[in-house]
Amino acid sequence: MGQRVSRTDFEWVYDDQPHTRRREEMVKKYPQIKKLFGPDPRFKYIVSAMVLTQIVSLYVMQNQSWSMIVLVAYCFGGVINHSLMLANHEISHNMAFGYGKPLANRYFGMWCNLPIGVPMSVSFKKYHNLHHRHLADDDLDPDVPTLLEAKLFCTTFGKFIWVCLQPFFYGLRPLFVNPLPMTRLEIINTIVQLTFDALVVICFGWRMLAYLLIGSVLAMGLHPVAGHFIAEHYMFAKGFETYSYYGPLNWITFNVGYHNEHHDFPAIPGRLLPELRKIAPEYYETMPQHTSWVRVLYDFITDPAVGPYARIKRKSLEKPKPSPAANSIVSSNESWKSSPAVEPKKRFSSTA
Repeated sequence: MGQRVSRTDFEWVYDDQPHTRRREEMVKKYPQIKKLFGPDPRFKYIVSAMVLTQIVSLYVMQNQSWSMIVLVAYCFGGVINHSLMLANHEISHNMAFGYGKPLANRYFGMWCNLPIGVPMSVSFKKYHNLHHRHLADDDLDPDVPTLLEAKLFCTTFGKFIWVCLQPFFYGLRPLFVNPLPMTRLEIINTIVQLTFDALVVICFGWRMLAYLLIGSVLAMGLHPVAGHFIAEHYMFAKGFETYSYYGPLNWITFNVGYHNEHHDFPAIPGRLLPELRKIAPEYYETMPQHTSWVRVLYDFITDPAVGPYARIKRKSLEKPKPSPAANSIVSSNESWKSSPAVEPKKRFSSTA
C-alpha cells in the first residue's frame, strides 16, 4: 500500500482568507488594476473554435480502433475538453459577455459544455461561487476533500488512486458536502447536453460519445493539465493556502495557473492576469509558487507530508474564537509581505 501520510488532520486556521485583505490593499495602492476588470473580447471566439475542433474530431476518429481512440482522447481530445472545463471556469465569472449579461454567459457555457459530454457548466458556477466566497470553509467550500477521502486515501498507493479518480471526487463532492437545489438553468443545461450526446451517437456512433467522455475523465485524473487541481490550494508550504504556477501549460488553460492573482481579483479575465502581476509584482514574487504541474502530481503521490489532509480549513467566522495558541498557526499567512521568497519544495527543472 505504500508509505502512510504523516498528517492526521487538516490545517485549521481562524482568520479570514488572505485574498480579501490583499485585494483591498492592492486596489488602494494601484487603482489602475480596475481597468483590467471585465470580459475578454477574444474569449468567445477561442472557445467556439475549440468546440468546433472537437466536433470535427468526431468525424475524423469515428472509424479508429479503441486503442487509438483512448490514445487520442488522452493526448488531444481530453486536453481540449479540460481546457473547455477551464473555459467554463472563466464563464462562471461572466468573462464571455460581462456581468451585465448573466444569461448570455450561462447559455454560452452550455455551448462550451457540449464536447465535455456531461452537463456541468451551470452547476459549476453555483458551487464555484461558494469556493471563492467561503474559501476553505469547513461547511461551504466544496473544493476541500472530505474527511472520508482523507482517511481512505492516506498511503502512497491510495493517493495514486485518488488522483486517478479525481474527476469523480471533484464532480460528486459538492452533492455530499453542501447540496443545493437544482435550478431551471441546470435542467436546461442537462437537456441541451443530453440532446447533443444523442446526436453524437446518431451521427457518429457510441464510440465517439465514449471518445468525448474518456477524454474528459482521463484529462482530469493522472494527466499533466490536471496538476492544477492540486497545485492551486494543497499546502506545500505551511500557512499558504493558494499557489500560482507561471509555466507554459497556462497557454492552454486560460491562465488558471495564476491562481493567487485569480482569487485576489476574480473580475479580471485569465488573459490579463499576467498584467496584474506586472502591476504589483511585490505581492506575488515573494509567495511560494509551483514550477511544474507534473512535479506537483509526483510530489503529492510520493511525499508523505502531502495528501488530502494537506489543506487549510477554517470554521465559519461567526463560530467561537480560538485560543491564542491556535492563532499562532496562521502567523505565516501574515508574513508574505515582508519575508523573502519561499519555495515549496524543489521541483523538476521542467516547467510543464
